Amino acid sequence: MDPRKNPYAPGAGTKPPALVGRDREIESFDVLLERLENGYAEQSMIITGLRGVGKTVLLDVFREKAEARDWATVEWEVEKDSAFRSKMAMQARRALLQIAPGARWQDRALRAASILKSFTLTANPDGTLTAGLNVEALPGSADSGVLAEDLSDLLVAMGEAARERGTGVIFLLDEIQYLDSGELEALIAALHKCARRSLPVTLVGAGLPQIPRLAGEAKSYSERLFRFPRIGELAEAHAHEAITVPASKLGVDFEDGAVRFIVEYTQGYPYFLQEYGKIAWDEARESPVSSSSVESIRPLVEAKLDESFFRVRADRATDLELRYLYAMAELGPAPHRAAEVAKHINRTSQQAGPVRSRLIEKGLLYTPGHGYAAFTVPHFDRYMLRCHSGLKEIDASG
Repeated sequence: MDPRKNPYAPGAGTKPPALVGRDREIESFDVLLERLENGYAEQSMIITGLRGVGKTVLLDVFREKAEARDWATVEWEVEKDSAFRSKMAMQARRALLQIAPGARWQDRALRAASILKSFTLTANPDGTLTAGLNVEALPGSADSGVLAEDLSDLLVAMGEAARERGTGVIFLLDEIQYLDSGELEALIAALHKCARRSLPVTLVGAGLPQIPRLAGEAKSYSERLFRFPRIGELAEAHAHEAITVPASKLGVDFEDGAVRFIVEYTQGYPYFLQEYGKIAWDEARESPVSSSSVESIRPLVEAKLDESFFRVRADRATDLELRYLYAMAELGPAPHRAAEVAKHINRTSQQAGPVRSRLIEKGLLYTPGHGYAAFTVPHFDRYMLRCHSGLKEIDASG
């Protein structure tokens, strides 16, 4: 097939040509915005799931829908050890200017700008973050130096300004698990204060599956403030559509057996479906794409996934960390107890504990339950067994 017309989109965070299987999350988002617009409190939302299931794609869909309703939208990808206060100040400034240009500010917006000035001066005394706002800081608001208190002052002021203008503010945070405990606690406390006042301020985040636990540890009431919908592999019918719909729009069909093979191999994970579909299109000679064709390209698909999806993550691990990952892969794709993995590499739980902790910190593992660890990347066990079999010979006890 002509690669210039290939409809599949396996890029990082790239919206697939057929966004299927996510109607419930999209409907929930619509309900969230409408309730806030009508003055009702509603839980914010943090989408959780493994890598490659479409969390970032949903954030982009949510942003588009919020912008269509004239909400102020700000988004960023959280990074480890980021200057959270400064970043939040920059995003709040963007939101305030979306709520209304400075020349059209009314009382609440002017007050919000002054509180924003106070908030930023705590972190950046030179005032560069609020350049051009032309307001004075408001003493006694958002200037205590206590992040939870100051952020609460700021978001409440933003919410009041938005309500005055008949709009709302939505913060879209990707990789939210990289917030440290103090930052997450402050964000939860600020959103809680906004919710108690039924202000049109909300957060929609995306992160790895440990987020509900981290949020609960930060604030015990987080489960009442947030919903944590988890997304994963697509149901068989939706996975079938993800492959067939984009091609059919261009007059190309797949044999039923070909689609069945792709869905079974990928287990319905969205990124893998897009990668397999793209290579199947490029390698096929005619329509319908045959079962033999998609089966024969499996080595090409695995090579592409190894290079572009798996290896970039494995390269962040040391030899001993890779040996730990390989031991988990040998035990199978399910979550495993720390003691079981440690025994597999001839170590005690105490000896292997720091290795496990570093892998969690690097985002390669997460803890689905006390004492357990699991891969954050689907099919990572397959990759380890396929590409790192030599690790089996490493004497991990040395």
